[in-house]
Amino acid sequence: MDYFAALRVFVRSVELGSFSKAALEEGAKVSTVSRYVGALEADLGVALFNRSTRRLHLTEAGKTFYDHRLQVLASLDEAKAATSALNVVPRGLLRINIPATFGRLHVVPHIDKFLAAYPEINIDATLTDATVDLIEAGADVAVRIGALADSSLIARRLARHHRILVASPAYVQARAAPLRPEDLSEHACLPFALLTTNAWYFRREGAPGTEEPIPVKVSGRFRANDAEALRNAALSGLGIGLLPSWLVGGDVPAGRLIRLLPEWEGLIAVGPERAIWGIYPPKRAVSPKVRAFLDFLHTRFGEPAYWDRPAARNP
Repeated sequence: MDYFAALRVFVRSVELGSFSKAALEEGAKVSTVSRYVGALEADLGVALFNRSTRRLHLTEAGKTFYDHRLQVLASLDEAKAATSALNVVPRGLLRINIPATFGRLHVVPHIDKFLAAYPEINIDATLTDATVDLIEAGADVAVRIGALADSSLIARRLARHHRILVASPAYVQARAAPLRPEDLSEHACLPFALLTTNAWYFRREGAPGTEEPIPVKVSGRFRANDAEALRNAALSGLGIGLLPSWLVGGDVPAGRLIRLLPEWEGLIAVGPERAIWGIYPPKRAVSPKVRAFLDFLHTRFGEPAYWDRPAARNP
């Protein structure tokens, strides 16, 4: 017995209330539909229908079987749609939402290569640091950085997101470099203004994520709610910044900034995993244009991401 064919015939017979109507829809004989249902009943050892001359009526066992088989068939349809989508040429307008600074540095410089690879896709990009409701905004996909809030959106990890301690050569020459995280309390630091605490947190680089980080109180004469402004302050010698590696990864090998305490991982807040994510609304099958874009970014960033490699530079 073709079990899935029998399931479909059974479900349509329930929905249409008739073997003959189900047979007509399937382009099969009524005897074939009846034989499929009989095979299911024999396999299950129960009657699925109470038959009458006018209409089919489900038994209690038939109703239970119908409720569960609907889920099975829906999953099968979803799997087929997802598999078929792999062979569809990515095309159409792709609406993307990207954090402003990250987008300028690490997404927009690659767009020409993406469009060359996918000539049937056009892009409408919004660069903003606001957390936009993708469904309400009509966006297909977004790049988000940090810890994800619980939501119905689907997330794909694109790259690691971590912060490194940096200061200008002039600052290090004037103040000397800290030798351990606790020394930062004696230095001019560049805190992120939106945080509710005045602490940074540190754990050994490569330590398990379950390791409790060490809090260190920091202070300084300049704080800002923008990472790019803090980078500029660090370049000017105003203090030590704990900044995303994707933002200052090119400054260290170029000598504009010096990395401090490289054996320590720094955090501006504790909590769930922080990463660079591609997120999109849940659908039965990911659209080919969204999959193409996320695959492209993941490959382009690499593992580790190019900004975290020894000779890091912006594209």
